Amino acid sequence: MVVAFKVTDGEQGDWAVLHVSGELDLVTSPTLRQRVHDVVAEGRHSLVLDLSEVFFCDSSGVGVLIAARRLLRSCQGSLRLVLPAQGAVEGSHVNRVFGALGVRRLFDVHPDLATAVTEESRPLSA
Repeated sequence: MVVAFKVTDGEQGDWAVLHVSGELDLVTSPTLRQRVHDVVAEGRHSLVLDLSEVFFCDSSGVGVLIAARRLLRSCQGSLRLVLPAQGAVEGSHVNRVFGALGVRRLFDVHPDLATAVTEESRPLSA
């Protein structure tokens, strides 16, 4: 079964939203990196990456997420991730990868888009 990688733009109030689906890996991660850069270049510094439909993420995908965090932090922006406990398949693969690598603490993670765009803002640290 081949599932196409897709990134679609959205907006929720003051937040730019990128909905990501499919596999986030060495082949597809440059696409997400470019889309994040495009959002920032448009002057949008509050970004939600909805990863609820990502069923696979490798180290290059994690690298893009860390780079997005760094980029938004450099312009005093905010990055939030949507990572439900039950992702695109039984148990979120991205959550497991984050846990294994010990990087989940770096991100402002929310269980759904509604929570991500309505909760009180926390500045990115570290």
